[in-house]
Amino acid sequence: MNVNELKKIIESGEKINVEFKLSENDLTKDVYQSVCSFNNRNGGHIILGVVDQTKEIRGVNPQKTDKMLKDFTTSVNNANKINPPLYLTPQIFDINGKTVIYIWVPEGTQLRRLNGRIWDRTHEGDIDITDNAELVYKMYARKQSTYFVNKVYPKLGLDFLDFDVIQRAKKMAVSRVDNHPWSNMNEEEILRSTGLILADPDTGQEGITLAAILLFGKDQTIMSVLPQYKTDAIYRVKNMDRYDDREVIITNLIDSYRRLMDFGKKHLNDSFVLDGDQSVSARDKILREIISNILAHRDYSNAYTAQFVIESNRIFTKNSNLPHGHGELKLNQFEPFPKNPPISKVFREIGYADELGSGMRNTNKYTKLYSGGTPVFLEDNIFEIVIPMESVASLQVGPGEFYKVTERVTDRVTDRVTEKEQEILALLLENAGYTMPQLAEKLKISRKTVAMRLKSLKEKSVIERVGSDRKGYWKIN
Repeated sequence: MNVNELKKIIESGEKINVEFKLSENDLTKDVYQSVCSFNNRNGGHIILGVVDQTKEIRGVNPQKTDKMLKDFTTSVNNANKINPPLYLTPQIFDINGKTVIYIWVPEGTQLRRLNGRIWDRTHEGDIDITDNAELVYKMYARKQSTYFVNKVYPKLGLDFLDFDVIQRAKKMAVSRVDNHPWSNMNEEEILRSTGLILADPDTGQEGITLAAILLFGKDQTIMSVLPQYKTDAIYRVKNMDRYDDREVIITNLIDSYRRLMDFGKKHLNDSFVLDGDQSVSARDKILREIISNILAHRDYSNAYTAQFVIESNRIFTKNSNLPHGHGELKLNQFEPFPKNPPISKVFREIGYADELGSGMRNTNKYTKLYSGGTPVFLEDNIFEIVIPMESVASLQVGPGEFYKVTERVTDRVTDRVTEKEQEILALLLENAGYTMPQLAEKLKISRKTVAMRLKSLKEKSVIERVGSDRKGYWKIN
């Protein structure tokens, strides 16, 4: 922390992870309440010498700072006051001639009490939840679940894993990066390098972790250690009371990702867009981010069934979550937190995900290119992503039939094209990147006929080609 960074924090005002205390001459008891609540929640900044409402820097009494620092470090190290004890190091800063004390409180891995009471942090401030059994239970569950996927199973050997899946993951990683470290490793070495074999902290016995089982376990192994695990993929456009198509997935995360991607591609038309000078599938980019999220960042201690749902005007996902806040996440204010680091690490190695925090940015970027809409991210005990699809997306309902959520092909346009040309347009709505040979194969006509119809559509200004013949796509006007 430096002076400029501290000034920015003060200017931003109090929030769920920032607390101001005047404390001009001594430490009031609410300082320790904030220490306890921050540690029990997501961590945060405590700044002494600032007025909470106005953000005015009054400073603490310089003659009292040594005593205040000594009293603080003594108290947070005292198990009779804060239990378990904390080891924090306050810093002193001079801002415009005023002395300010800054205290960084990290997020704790276990629940802490202040004088026997349990404090939690909300947007409204510090709250005593000791007598609220439900909130206390959720806090214990959140703390225990922080490393839930690192749970060790010493009695389950490597034969409980599917080595074919590990080998496939290895090939995926090696194909992406030259001289990848996994290239010369066997299955056990890969597991150890990614923290999927650990020692049980209670017994000292070594074994595979829950994360290893989720990523590479045989189906029966997964069900034996986590019987509530499943992901529900639903397609619901015509039959809104139930569904038009559904797949319940209970296999390893590597294959779950592939099956969810296939489900999305099956029911969502493609929309190729230019990302820089490259033609990319906006649909596939969105699916990659939201599917990796519900698999890699799920709270696996919770029995809630993760959902991936496609409807006529939106895609949405829901998964159990260990929230670090509540409400809608904003792109310019979002601070990512790792949920299941071992799973995320493997997903990054094999190309299922990028660095922490990139998923929200990418989803926002490609949703705007795909449908012109803005995705919504809702943080709570159930994490939800909603992708609007009201502008350009098309949903394939059945063979030869297209449910269009689009105004691109208006009545004015369809009056100007023949029935045969409309067949071309329907396919281009399905996938704007179709090549001439692919269109010919799907329509069971010659390439020459396809070329004639495309030429006619271009002359009528219904379509235009964006980019090269090989890497470009068709834009419908």
